[in-house]
Amino acid sequence: MISHFFGWDRTPFTKEIPTESLYQSSSFQQCVARLQYMVKTRSFGLVTGEIGAGKSTAIRSLRDGLDLTKYQFIYLCDSSLKPRDFYRELLHHLGIPPKFLRSETKRQFEHAIWDLYENQQKTVVVIIDEAHLLQGDMLQEIRFLTNFQIDSVSPLALVMVGQPELRSTLQMRLFKPITQRMNVRYHLGGLDREETRKYIEHQLETAGAKHPIFTTETIDSIYGHTRGIPREINNVCTACLLDAVVRKEKLVDAMHVDRILNEYKEF
Repeated sequence: MISHFFGWDRTPFTKEIPTESLYQSSSFQQCVARLQYMVKTRSFGLVTGEIGAGKSTAIRSLRDGLDLTKYQFIYLCDSSLKPRDFYRELLHHLGIPPKFLRSETKRQFEHAIWDLYENQQKTVVVIIDEAHLLQGDMLQEIRFLTNFQIDSVSPLALVMVGQPELRSTLQMRLFKPITQRMNVRYHLGGLDREETRKYIEHQLETAGAKHPIFTTETIDSIYGHTRGIPREINNVCTACLLDAVVRKEKLVDAMHVDRILNEYKEF
């Protein structure tokens, strides 16, 4: 609908954009660089960010850039995950039938990652997303993964990803042993005003736009409302484009943004 009206190759501001075509803001590049460092050094680290800041996109960028002959990528995103199921889930991703007892599955996983590392020269990369929703016993279980090392050599990279409250949780005395083991910590913030402009223009250019669609005043309004959070920018821009399509207008100005933001206030 949008792409047809404007004569573009595809619809902008969606998740379908290939990783090689992503807008590389400074904070996004920093985040991906740290993720890559944790993988290459087989480290334990933490990435936080507001909802929609681009954490999942950074993870996708990391995954798509991995040499799968050298890395085994495991992505977990289950807020209800319990210690008794944790190792079963990890073993499932490795294609290994889990045994019944938790102690047995834990030993199975440890044996599996060391076998991959020593005999196949392959590093297991474990990403635990939405970690801010995990219960305390699950956070403690994650810490035990960092014990799978010999003479300071770790066979896996482990990254916890979540919203800012995860940092507050981990600052509690109970979880100090976890933070003390973390080699890297990074908070992914929103875009600044100039980056917001570049982000919007990049999305449009990638979709096939040949000339500006959003006025400077429009971009200022979008930045003020979204605080530079990419997902929020996508939502507002998409709504503005739909409004423009319905009205058969080829330029998105402040009036479109005002109408959309007034609609948002009703929810």
